[in-house]
Amino acid sequence: MSENLSIILTETIIPWLLGTLLLLAVLTLMVTMKSWREMKRSPYFFMRRQAEKRLQTYGSASFFLFLFTVGIALYSWQAPPDTTPRVAILTNTKPAKEEIIAVFANAAPVETALETTEIEQLVAANTRTAVDTGEPAFVSVAPTLPGVFDQVEPATPLKDNTALGTLSFSTEITDQYESVNPRSLFAEGFFTLYATFAYDDMADGMSWSWVWRHNGEVVEGDNELWQYGSNGPGYVYLNPEQGFQFGEYSLEVWVNGEMMAQSSVTMNSAAVAAGN
Repeated sequence: MSENLSIILTETIIPWLLGTLLLLAVLTLMVTMKSWREMKRSPYFFMRRQAEKRLQTYGSASFFLFLFTVGIALYSWQAPPDTTPRVAILTNTKPAKEEIIAVFANAAPVETALETTEIEQLVAANTRTAVDTGEPAFVSVAPTLPGVFDQVEPATPLKDNTALGTLSFSTEITDQYESVNPRSLFAEGFFTLYATFAYDDMADGMSWSWVWRHNGEVVEGDNELWQYGSNGPGYVYLNPEQGFQFGEYSLEVWVNGEMMAQSSVTMNSAAVAAGN
């Protein structure tokens, strides 16, 4: 039965599967090349950044699709396994001696169940007693700028009126860098999360950083000199290769080592399905 199934897969399903995978790999490779051209030709930073992210995502997808296609092709070229049953017939076997049969017949049953008192003792020995010390369970600590994202020295000092507006999160933005249907609750999965903001009284040469965290742990960020003028809209975005997982994702925007904006969103598919 398994041999027939292997032959059916090799001769019918696998060729279609290989063709589909190869087509997907070619399409993702074409999108990768398109993203590469956009990254090289775009005159705007945020558009170049977005094209760079797409290049990384589709490039990785193309590589794994080609790798998977090669693996399926190698599997289809293997000879089907020999599943012929082989049975060894033992002749001249000796019956069990009467003494051995008597030993097993008179053997006492094995005690497998533990007494109630033994179970209670095991539970007590392996249970940690919670002690109420009166101290709070968690202490809130202000976030600090990770050193890896604080490498660029500012060439322009921070101004008194420099400010960044509220961060708005969405899965789409307009050509004017405005959020489309902003919200703070999203379903888990694969998509791009945009964070838009307005900035005032900035100056070229300031050092700015953005830090993404998942449940408090840094997952992505960058640091560079500001070169986008004193006022206007801007955005950063996150598109993790492993997709958005359950929990809280937060974003911090720093200017000259000072945090100017911070906000967070929650990834919870169950809450989204419930309409919360």
